[in-house]
Amino acid sequence: MFVVQSGAVKFKQFSRSFSSFSRFAISCSRSTAVGTTSPLCGKHSPRTLAAWPPSTVSAFGGSPMVNNNHNIVQMRWNSTDEQSSRQRIRKRPMLMDFPQLVWPSVIKTIRNWIMVHFIIRPYFDREFSLPEFIQGTKQALQVVSSSLAGGEVKQLEGLVDRAALADLKQSLAKMSVAERYDIQVEKEDVYFSFPYQVGVMFDESNDDSQKRFVEITMVFHVLRGLKGMIERGETVPLNVGVLPEFRDKISICNYRFIKEFTKGVDSDWTVNVVNHFKPSDYVEE
Repeated sequence: MFVVQSGAVKFKQFSRSFSSFSRFAISCSRSTAVGTTSPLCGKHSPRTLAAWPPSTVSAFGGSPMVNNNHNIVQMRWNSTDEQSSRQRIRKRPMLMDFPQLVWPSVIKTIRNWIMVHFIIRPYFDREFSLPEFIQGTKQALQVVSSSLAGGEVKQLEGLVDRAALADLKQSLAKMSVAERYDIQVEKEDVYFSFPYQVGVMFDESNDDSQKRFVEITMVFHVLRGLKGMIERGETVPLNVGVLPEFRDKISICNYRFIKEFTKGVDSDWTVNVVNHFKPSDYVEE
């Protein structure tokens, strides 16, 4: 068993022998988030990371396009035969209904830095380290993806939000064995990762105490077999993301982590969004 730890930030081993993470429930009636006036009410958890407005980012190299509202990978139709084009698009069942985030946003990156250094560290956790948090999320990515690939959803109870697990279970039932195998990720195969958005939420439904939560959405770019390439001493091209020979080996993972920081509450980071997709699924042959 392992523990990745930075001050109050803890990432414990996601395994059968590991004790359950703390779960939580937030009332949607009076919740608010820093930077927004919208109610924090969602399907899977308290409405999360809606604290900042949509951003504009660059497009993923090649045919995929990135929507300015959510960095959503979309399909570009170039052929006049729409039916033929659709047949060439290889669609796989999505794990969860969540925007497909690909690239960082400059505006959000700046706001994330402000959130970490002027809100989270001074008022929530003085020892919080974003770089160490990112390393811990890679371990979480490996453990969660491995359990999903093996169809062992029950192992993630207490580690992943219950509502999210229900969605994941339904999605896995629609996947073939090969598609489930593609979900598995080795942390050493992650060649690029970043926090897409950092949010702080307050739940004022309880008059006695105000609940506080921090939520961070992570994006991981994965090259299957990268670990083996490095071990063999092979040179990994810097433009690996656009090379045809690596296209089908690349996947992108969106994971959202949340932790309660209410005074007097000792909790751990849990996952409430899990999504994997391949950019090659949205590229016309």
